[in-house]
Amino acid sequence: MKCIFFCQELLMEKATIERKDARAKCMANRLRLGQFVTQRVGASFQENWTDGYAFQELSKRQEEISTEREEIDKKKKQLAKKRPDDGRKKSANANANNANSLGQDQHQIGMNNGSSSEETTFIKPPPRDALTMQEYYEAEEILRLRQTSLKKDDAEMALEMEKLERERNLHIRELKRIHNEDQSRYNNHIVLNERYLLLMLLGKGGFSEVHKGFDLKEQRYVACKIHQLNKDWKDDKKANYIKHALREYNIHKALEHSRIVNLFDVFEIDANSFCTVLEYCDGHDLDFHLKQHKTIAEREARSIVMQVTSALKYLNEIKPPIIHYDLKPGNILLTGNNVISGDIKITDFGLSKIMDEDSYNPQEGMDLTSQGAGTYWYLPPECFVVGKAPPKISSKVDVWSVGVIFYQCLYGKKPFGHNQSQELI
Repeated sequence: MKCIFFCQELLMEKATIERKDARAKCMANRLRLGQFVTQRVGASFQENWTDGYAFQELSKRQEEISTEREEIDKKKKQLAKKRPDDGRKKSANANANNANSLGQDQHQIGMNNGSSSEETTFIKPPPRDALTMQEYYEAEEILRLRQTSLKKDDAEMALEMEKLERERNLHIRELKRIHNEDQSRYNNHIVLNERYLLLMLLGKGGFSEVHKGFDLKEQRYVACKIHQLNKDWKDDKKANYIKHALREYNIHKALEHSRIVNLFDVFEIDANSFCTVLEYCDGHDLDFHLKQHKTIAEREARSIVMQVTSALKYLNEIKPPIIHYDLKPGNILLTGNNVISGDIKITDFGLSKIMDEDSYNPQEGMDLTSQGAGTYWYLPPECFVVGKAPPKISSKVDVWSVGVIFYQCLYGKKPFGHNQSQELI
């Protein structure tokens, strides 16, 4: 008990230091990357995002480049007018015309037998700022070099803007996390079930929040997902939610595979909340990575797909087999914060289907009783079939989802319904 108490004290001290550091870093980034500013709109207040000085400086530099580019285009047009070739052609034409008119005049004089009237023709002198061919080429080359330099600066700034936007996304995510952590009723390092010490909030969803915790009994980091039921819900709705969560727990608890997040425990906290304890994975999910980097190189994307299919093969071989039904980038965790480094784990069995003998026919598949649930971009066409009888599905639902995920990794967009809302689909 002394050992456990001492570990607990050290972990709380470390978590407090990390919490202070996270807030200090956020405060420093507010000026540089931006912050939410509360503004009055009529009778209400709303929070609007304001970019920091790093974005303002970059925008200023982009405006300067744009102005300089316009100036170069203007100078190029002016230089084209002074091109010596044009000047020589004009003077040659003028000389030819003058020669013709002079010949005609002489002919006229001959005709008039020595008439006293004489006409003098003047050749227009070249303009004072006329350029030689050498000077013209030098000026043209200088403008071309300036244009190339601007293109290079533009490309560098586009990369810098991309990098800043990635930093801003992380900063916004951290600001929201800190705000949610401050609002959470579990933010003071409490111990749940006399075993799980809560250290920091990792994320918050509609009805749940996930905390990084430490299992004092097993001496390992865990993820504690606290499910919060709405106090205003009727008893039957609460019972249905708990039944659904326990069903997920019973499916998930039995799974043992290196590519599936382990589920260790579930327990009640109070009348309106309970907790599931999962394996802790240090890193973001694939969805966040794709939002940050748009695409993934084919080799890394192939590695992700190989690992996901390894988990699906396992789900298909156990008795009874299981359809995940909600495979998407948000449910694929990248451990170690790096795609290239390798290990991925799939999570969230909230919509999974058990293909037991009562409900599954190997030839036809099983009835889809929860039509309308799931994430539509990643579901195959058979899930949307309407008719008197419910559509039949099989483990091919997950195979389709993997194909869609692979496509999205390679091309940075969804193959079906890209930029469309779930309602529109």
